[in-house]
Parts: sequence; structure tokens; C-alpha cells
Amino acid sequence: MQHPVSGENELTPRGPVDASVVPRFAGIATFPRLDEVERAEVAVAGIPFDSGVSYRPGARFGPSHVREASRLLRPYNPAQDVSPFAAQQVADAGDIVANPFDISAAVAEIEAGARALRANADRLVIIGGDHTIALPLLREVASVHGPVAVLHFDAHLDTWDTYFGAPTTHGTPFRRASEEGLIDMTASMHVGIRGPLYDKSDLEDDERLGFAVITSEYLETHGVASAIERMHARIGDKALYISIDIDVLDPAHAPGTGTPEAGGMTSRELLRMLRALAGFRIVGADVVEVAPAYDHAQLTAVAASHVVYELLSAMAPRPTGIRTPEGDRA
Repeated sequence: MQHPVSGENELTPRGPVDASVVPRFAGIATFPRLDEVERAEVAVAGIPFDSGVSYRPGARFGPSHVREASRLLRPYNPAQDVSPFAAQQVADAGDIVANPFDISAAVAEIEAGARALRANADRLVIIGGDHTIALPLLREVASVHGPVAVLHFDAHLDTWDTYFGAPTTHGTPFRRASEEGLIDMTASMHVGIRGPLYDKSDLEDDERLGFAVITSEYLETHGVASAIERMHARIGDKALYISIDIDVLDPAHAPGTGTPEAGGMTSRELLRMLRALAGFRIVGADVVEVAPAYDHAQLTAVAASHVVYELLSAMAPRPTGIRTPEGDRA
């Protein structure tokens, strides 16, 4: 995601600089800015907001941390056989500003900011920030596409009702989204759920709100291929919004997060599942809860930047049928 190279043809997407020409440690850690291109198929934006966290703060610094780690990325993705920055115009839209002292005001600002960005971009990939931001992002997406299938990678359900009486926090966005009719209740799913709950009724509430669940234990017992089959069957051909809390990964792979849980996915497992979404109708995505203060040697940021890269690759158009690790999709 480094700074741009100029193309001779304006119709040719502008992509990252060649790291064999300009050292990765030089320059600004971003690809072309949205104001440097006429329009983008995908805009990547940060939302440095973490006032909705219930434990460790710091995800407000996540967007810049992930951008910095993105210097390691290269333009061709062999796992998906696509060059995501050449197949589509991807641009960095900077950060959406959100009030750090007033969650209600911040939610309104995030929704308005996302809507404004979509005037110059077809789809958004957002780097958070805490998971509170998923609610206003889903409001904006649903205003265009109607109720969407939500594929939610996380250690936690995030369908609780309130925290300390507050209805909008990083633990409640998908309950509010379901209640507001933003999600397709026949096609939505959590992946990677694990760890203790407050009560067994948490699972009953979650099912009532429209989510199927692939737990971390299921992945261990049945494997990623079986989980991908369930994921494909659940989503079908619905418009798909992907929301990824980096704590879906085990703390060994992503220590820099606010509410870590033991027994999570490996980064390899998560990336494989994202690659299996190439060819689906992805209308937006977010990657949240990267908290740099708890990171070590950029482990979490490197994982998150590769997650964004695989999302961009899965969203890239293919001129013919594409092949995922699990088989062919037209």
C-alpha cells in the first residue's frame, strides 16, 4: 500500500510502487490516494475510533499501524492468481473522522462519511477502530443493497444487548443490525467463535438474531475445508458484507488486540477462508480491533494487512472463471 506510480494510460489503475525500485522503508505507507484518481472500484479507509471498547483501548491507532505493515505486500497474489491493484482501481481514502467522546455522534459521522466516500468508490474496505463501527457501515451498505449476508470472523458473537446500559458498543453491533433489518437472517454467519459466554442464552439469542456459527472447536475437529463448505452454502448468491475482528486469530498470531481469547484460528486458516470467497458478491468489508500498544514485532499488523490484501484480491474482477483452493467458481 505504498505511494503511487503514474501510468501512461489514465484507464490503467494506479497501484503500489515497485519495491525493487523504491525501498519499502522509504516514502509514505500507502497506495494512490482517492483524490489522485478519478474514481476507485474499491476505497480503503481508516476509522480511528475505539470509544466503544469494553476492555483494552488502543484500536484508534489501528489504521496507521496496518498501513505501515502493508509495506510488505507485493502486487501479484499467487494464491488467488490475481493482481488486485491492476485488476481494479484501489485507492486510500484516508480516515473517516469520528467523535471520540460521543458514541452516538460518532456512529452518525461514520455512516455519513462512508456514504460520502461511496460517491467516488464502488465499495469500501475499512480498517478500524473497534467493532462498534460495523453498525454504521452496515447501515450505509444496506441503504444501497438492502439486507446483506454478514460473514463475521471473530472470537466473540458481538450480539449482546448492552454494556453498562449502553446499546451501541463493540459487543453489540450485530444485535442492533439484526433488529434494524440490515442483515439477511437466512445467510449470515459467525466464524471462529470461542471462549466463555455470559450464559447459554447468549447462543439462543444469537440464533434468533439470524446467525449460524462455525466455532473454533468445529474448525479443529472438522477442518477448514468443511467450514468453507458450510460458509458457501450459507451465503449462497447473496450480497455479502465481511466483518473481521482480528481477535478471531489466536493471540499467538495477533497479540495486539483488545479482548484476546486463547484457542483461535491461525493466520493461514483465516487467509484460506478469505481466498475461498473470490467470486462471491462482496459489497463491503471491515477489519477491526488492531491495537498497536499490545502488538509485538508487528505480528498483528502484518496479519491484518494480509487480510485486507486477500479481501481486495477476492473483490477483484476476473475476466474468466476463477479457481479457489476449494474448486471452481464461475
